Amino acid sequence: MSKTRTTRYDVAEHLRTPEEMAAYLEACLEEADGDAAFVAKALGDIARAKGMTQVARDAGLSRESLYKALSGDRSPDFDTILKVIEALGLTLHAEPARS
Repeated sequence: MSKTRTTRYDVAEHLRTPEEMAAYLEACLEEADGDAAFVAKALGDIARAKGMTQVARDAGLSRESLYKALSGDRSPDFDTILKVIEALGLTLHAEPARS
């Protein structure tokens, strides 16, 4: 019997276009259920897909602090989130909640 080889799935490898990145973030925002660390991790996935060094530079943050902020282990400050979203070329919008 041959062994099945598996590899770790990395969503960042599948986020190729701004539209895919925006759709992924939108889905994560819907699924987060108020978990800011979950949203931060999703932003980290998008930042890795785009290039963490460039995103850090565009956001005015060090690469190390960006990795820490978007690791999903903690909830970063909202100003950090806003800087990262802008650096990623994304925007946030609001709409009425569905009942």
